[in-house]
Amino acid sequence: MTAPASFDVALRAAQARITDYAHSRLTGADDLHAAMRYAMVGGKMLRGFLVLESGRLHGLAPDAAMNAALAIECVHAYSLVHDDLPCMDDDDMRRGQPTVHRKWDDAMAVLAGDSLQTFAFELMAEPVVGPHALAALRTLAQSAGKDGMVSGQMLDIAAESAETPLNLDQITRLQQRKTGCLIEWSATAGAVLTGADPAPLATYARALGLAFQIADDILDVEGDMNKVGKALRKDEDAGKATFVSLLGLDAAKKRASDLVEEACEALHPYGDDAETLKQAARFVISRDN
Repeated sequence: MTAPASFDVALRAAQARITDYAHSRLTGADDLHAAMRYAMVGGKMLRGFLVLESGRLHGLAPDAAMNAALAIECVHAYSLVHDDLPCMDDDDMRRGQPTVHRKWDDAMAVLAGDSLQTFAFELMAEPVVGPHALAALRTLAQSAGKDGMVSGQMLDIAAESAETPLNLDQITRLQQRKTGCLIEWSATAGAVLTGADPAPLATYARALGLAFQIADDILDVEGDMNKVGKALRKDEDAGKATFVSLLGLDAAKKRASDLVEEACEALHPYGDDAETLKQAARFVISRDN
């Protein structure tokens, strides 16, 4: 096992490696490939980082870890491309640049998102991923699909037209699916792909994912649109329930902080080797984008 790096160093390295790998695999000269590459640009790549760090903790082969890291970033990017469409969340900006359907059109955004999703499964099915690839493929499908992220998206859309705002339990369930499932898959990938016990990292990821979403809700209230890179305060304007609207700003910050402590405590079995993941948990509630 390699020694842990500081979070800032590890995240920048993950961003560079995943971006380079994406461009080496998405080399087509047509508009579809251009839109796929465009959709991958500028994100935090936190999910890919979690895959690589989880892989490091478990001695996963670097090539396998890279395929899994790019796969989860493709799934995440596809979800954003589709979420930004007029029929969904109707956003013009993402990651500080025009959304895919604004730069091209709705049809290209649908196709680019479809292609990113299917490419993720192509990556996970390659021999380099190793003997536990099928288990990881199955959990990726579950995390991204009807019982995971897509279900969360459905609940989020339904909340927009609901007669009464969601309560705390309902919004927690929504966000655990919409955001938390992919974060949990990312954090446990290294364990699953080496046949190790994923339970400690699953506990870490569940707390991390909820803290991440609470931090997003806080940013929607306090953030700077130029730093966040997308429109803010849309939920408030639409009267949608958020962790901030339900808990209040100070209590939401306290809840996020408590969740970070829970996440860090879950990493106890890994000792000092998990220090980078602990720093990642602290990052999610201190970020400005």
